[in-house]
Amino acid sequence: MDIIQGILIILLSFWVVLDQQGLVVVTWFPIMVSLFVGLIMGDMETAMVIGGTFQLMSLGVANIGGSSVPNWGLAALVGGYVAIKSTNNIEDAKAVALAVGVPVGMLGIQLDVLAKILNTYVAHWAQKAANAKQFDKMNRILWLGPLIFGLSMAIPTALCVLFSEQIVTLILNYVPDWVTTGLTVAGNMLPVVGIALLLQVMPAKKYLSLLLIGFVLTAYLSLPIVGVSIIGLALAYYYFTTTTQKVATTSANTVEDMGDDFDE
Repeated sequence: MDIIQGILIILLSFWVVLDQQGLVVVTWFPIMVSLFVGLIMGDMETAMVIGGTFQLMSLGVANIGGSSVPNWGLAALVGGYVAIKSTNNIEDAKAVALAVGVPVGMLGIQLDVLAKILNTYVAHWAQKAANAKQFDKMNRILWLGPLIFGLSMAIPTALCVLFSEQIVTLILNYVPDWVTTGLTVAGNMLPVVGIALLLQVMPAKKYLSLLLIGFVLTAYLSLPIVGVSIIGLALAYYYFTTTTQKVATTSANTVEDMGDDFDE
């Protein structure tokens, strides 16, 4: 069973990066990656807690213009797999996932850059084949692009799958407590930073009243996030319908006024 789970985790890592570059069905959002990690490993609760932690860390971060950012999807995948295999409770799993996942996520920057550099040569090679009207050869060459991107995540994932126990032992035995404690503290702080970055690009001032309502519902009334989301959906639907009606009424009045002017 462990072998099958390891193989599925490696295949998932290979698919995630291809999906992010193409179909965008799974994407490499940590929460989506962790959903499949939980299904594979048979521990959905731990996987989703780890995925939610990395998802909050990634808020407001995007590889705009082809830039490379920490691969929090890879961090959630590797961290979730290693944590579920080596721990029995959520708090320990979260600490292990952060200790393993954060360095892997940062390594994802260099791996992404390397994959893009290698694909530059692939593109030039395919272009030469196209200029020589060797289109079959060009198509075969272009398959190297997805392979390189897939391996950029599959290789580190395979190493973690093969040596997960040794990695955890190394962390627990040789890494000082202040390092793992610091990573846990950082993991608790980064979600706040991510939310702050996200609020910078959202019309928070325009909808400040709604933000305050959501804060009161969660902080003072302890309403679950699903309940808050349903209330938010209802308010958004009300705002959308009333705004649409106002626009339709304004447009109808404008057309009517133009008709009256034409008649005169």
